[in-house]
Amino acid sequence: MCKVIVVTNRKLCSIDFLMQLEKIAAAKPYGIILREKDLTETEYEELAAKVLEICKGYEVKCILHTYVHVARNLGCRAIHLPFPVLKNEAWNLKEFDIVGTSVHTTLEAKEAEKLGVSYLTAGHIFATDCKKGLAPKGIPFLMNLRNEVCKPVYAIGGINPDNAYEAVEAGAKGVCVMSGFMKCEKPSEYLSLFYKLQPN
Repeated sequence: MCKVIVVTNRKLCSIDFLMQLEKIAAAKPYGIILREKDLTETEYEELAAKVLEICKGYEVKCILHTYVHVARNLGCRAIHLPFPVLKNEAWNLKEFDIVGTSVHTTLEAKEAEKLGVSYLTAGHIFATDCKKGLAPKGIPFLMNLRNEVCKPVYAIGGINPDNAYEAVEAGAKGVCVMSGFMKCEKPSEYLSLFYKLQPN
């Protein structure tokens, strides 16, 4: 089964972000990465405390982003780091059960694996509004990267139910989805589309 990780961007929500997040958590995706890169560390910690509580209530894995100290303060043992941050912090992540990073080249992926990550997100695979003007890396990039590393790889960028299994068939363990979950009215129904389309 394709594993679906939701990546947040509260600015895309048409309703209160925490209300949308609760609906998403109730749908039970494989995990939720609380991204929100525009927030200061203090602002992020305040939001993360609320999000962790919601995820705990639905027994959904919550992965915090960028701020290692926030994760420690809140007792969260899962962190996703931009690749440059990972290179600076890799020596100091022993207490984390899950460490992920974002990569855009095979060389980055191989280095991240040596630094001890649990998983990689690779992209952007398909065209996406988040990367306007930048050509997508495409399925060949994903296939090549997957052949070079052993850690699970999650495809990110322009992922939707219609193309998710192209990524899985290319070797991805699962997919990361932002816009679709931030904007949809019924996350449980949207999530089910990723499972209905999986090949037999």
